[in-house]
Amino acid sequence: MATIRHFKDLRAWQQCREVRKRISLLVKDWPAEEKYRLKDQIIRSSRGPTAHLSEGYGRFYEKENIRYCRTARGSLYETQDHLITAHDEGFISEQVKQEHFEQIELTITTVNGYIKYLKGLSASKSSSVSEPQAEYGLSKSISTEPPGPENPLEADL
Repeated sequence: MATIRHFKDLRAWQQCREVRKRISLLVKDWPAEEKYRLKDQIIRSSRGPTAHLSEGYGRFYEKENIRYCRTARGSLYETQDHLITAHDEGFISEQVKQEHFEQIELTITTVNGYIKYLKGLSASKSSSVSEPQAEYGLSKSISTEPPGPENPLEADL
């Protein structure tokens, strides 16, 4: 079990960072007229998750941290919506959209696992956050079903 000494040590933050970096590369060749429209929106939504996870980590209170994790998860879904729009507008292919979707789905699963982990921390434990003993965020397969009780991307976390 690895001890988390900084938000950069969180697997969820690391995966969100990869999403952000890939989105930044993706939009470099988009049309100039999209600079302050879709391009700006998708860049902002992809930057949100790392910012929210780091801010939540700095709160040192699990319930407040969970709230920021949920906001990070919402930004990941927003990024997926922007990818759909980019595909609809012809800026990216179906294959590119799907590759990014899969990465984001895995990241959402990890964020959900981190939320579950935080929920499991008891008030009697130290306020420091450490990696759980059990692996979290590892999905057997990516589901195309909407979030629900049988889907690892449960919306009610």
